[in-house]
Amino acid sequence: MTGLVLLAGLGTGLGLWLVLVGWSPHPPQLHKTLDTPYGPDRTADAAEKHSPGWTGRWGRPAARWLRRAGLPLASTRRDLATIDKPADVHLAEQATAAVAGLLLPPIAATLLGLANITTGVTVPAAASLLLGMAGFLAPELSIRTEAAKHRAAFRDALSSFLDLVVISLASGAGLDQALDDAAKVGSGPAYTELRYALTEARLARVPPWNILATLGRRVAVAELQQLAATVGLAGTEGAKVRASLRSRAVALRARQLTDAEGEANAATERMALPIVALFAGFLIFLGYPAMAAVLGGL
Repeated sequence: MTGLVLLAGLGTGLGLWLVLVGWSPHPPQLHKTLDTPYGPDRTADAAEKHSPGWTGRWGRPAARWLRRAGLPLASTRRDLATIDKPADVHLAEQATAAVAGLLLPPIAATLLGLANITTGVTVPAAASLLLGMAGFLAPELSIRTEAAKHRAAFRDALSSFLDLVVISLASGAGLDQALDDAAKVGSGPAYTELRYALTEARLARVPPWNILATLGRRVAVAELQQLAATVGLAGTEGAKVRASLRSRAVALRARQLTDAEGEANAATERMALPIVALFAGFLIFLGYPAMAAVLGGL
């Protein structure tokens, strides 16, 4: 009982410290803001989209310790770069979720102890470890799911972007003008990133395919990197780009159709599971009286 009280006091002190830290956030550093690949405006949009909530603020002190431990992993860094979320916010959320999972069972055991209900030490300790691990991994799984959805949406937008570029080229526009006009037509996060990339290329006076290739590597979309290579070939060697872009657009739509069919088949198979479970339960209810009568007669 004394150990549970001490653990509850430690958790309370840690919680009060996290509250004080969360109420006094540090301002963003200027050099990190200026070193972002799309400038201060892009940073403002990203900060508004992924502004740290209370979990990100409370776990901020633990973020640098997790960084020293080698976190986040390379795959997680790619996913964070895809959705343009700061790594410190992600690590802070992981730390807060892990601490919450660790403290929840001892607090519950303490409350039960006040009600004269003893749970022992083994059960709260095991539950703390399990919930702490689950809380630490939950943001990781959320990031992977969000990054996969972002890449799928980016590929969908890229397909329409290629069609618009081909139409602009067919109307007699130049390559740079066709890219700018196509990026201005669409809406959504993918088109926004394309517009920022093309604007950066125009202001920095560098070929747009270099910035598009950088964007493709950041969001981990191979189709965009291939598009950048095709546009670069046309810009440097004068290759016929319209036919190549049209073929890439057709190939990208075919891949999207194949992925959609695969998702539809998977959803159909998942829909059969509740029916099978319902049928199994129906058979159990039918067979239970007969089995109970046979066993009772023995």
